[in-house]
Amino acid sequence: MKKLTSLVLCLFLCTAFLFCGCGKQEDLRHVTLNEVTRSVFYAPLYVAVSLGFFADEGMEVEIVTGGGSDKSMTALLAGEADVALMGPETGVYVVSGGKEDHPMIIAQLTKRDGSFLIGREANDAFDWSALKGKSIIGGRPGGMPFMTLQYVLKKNGLTPGEDVTIIDNIQFNLMGSAFEGGTGDYVTLFEPTASEFEAAGKGHIVANIGLESGEVPYTAFMVAPDTIQNDPAFVEAFVRALYRAQLWVQSAGDAEIAEAMQPFFPDSSIETLSAVARNYRATDSWTQTPVMTEDSFTRLQDIMENAGELSERVEFSELVDNSFAEAVMAAIGE
Repeated sequence: MKKLTSLVLCLFLCTAFLFCGCGKQEDLRHVTLNEVTRSVFYAPLYVAVSLGFFADEGMEVEIVTGGGSDKSMTALLAGEADVALMGPETGVYVVSGGKEDHPMIIAQLTKRDGSFLIGREANDAFDWSALKGKSIIGGRPGGMPFMTLQYVLKKNGLTPGEDVTIIDNIQFNLMGSAFEGGTGDYVTLFEPTASEFEAAGKGHIVANIGLESGEVPYTAFMVAPDTIQNDPAFVEAFVRALYRAQLWVQSAGDAEIAEAMQPFFPDSSIETLSAVARNYRATDSWTQTPVMTEDSFTRLQDIMENAGELSERVEFSELVDNSFAEAVMAAIGE
């Protein structure tokens, strides 16, 4: 009887323990994050989700893929997303367009173009002059992939529209399938699509756009101004989770990064994701901190101006708020 009483008491305490929430995470705040595209290029973001860095901050992050920076910005402006990950150039367009109550950049994720030039034939001794008279599926005008490609072509002595044709009427997430279907002599693709294309014999990587273009704030997180004003604790918590992921990625092995990302790339093998992680690490594509520098922001606008897409320069402080990034870095001490 004594044993039975003890068992009942134990069961009662365990049940009470579960219902009171002891040892159990409290309800998480649902956060909708709209990303411009799904790519291993954004590894620290996926790491922050899968390793629980956002959960540690009381958030359950749902990632929605927009399929273009314009779509991600639209989702943010419409209140359909709490945070958006996209090219900073989209913010420049909004500010230069005269919108006063505009979203702000709170953290940077990548610092160079993450795309690769894919050709139909292998070319280990590729030279940019080989593109003369050819066509490239290069994204949509005004987007960073398109403008960076233009910048790289001009840097290598090629004039877009004269020496080489850039196909600009294909939706970002359909570029690979269009190339596979026979459109264009070349295409620019992000990972893991680029490596998977090559592995499947659909194309061959001939050049790294990011290495050619140099450092530029390529993708960043943005939030509405109301979020910064009314919920600064949320913004700081979000940036803190991201920074923890950035630190983790710096010290983790390629296979560890691949395993942390795989839930977001279920059709990609650990081997493929490891190789991609190794490539992006080798090209120093990921930022080590969430802070965006004014010099890199200036270069971004140089590229936009070079592409003929910038009507008026935007002041750094008008679009970039580094205060949250600086606060979490000071607190973590790395």
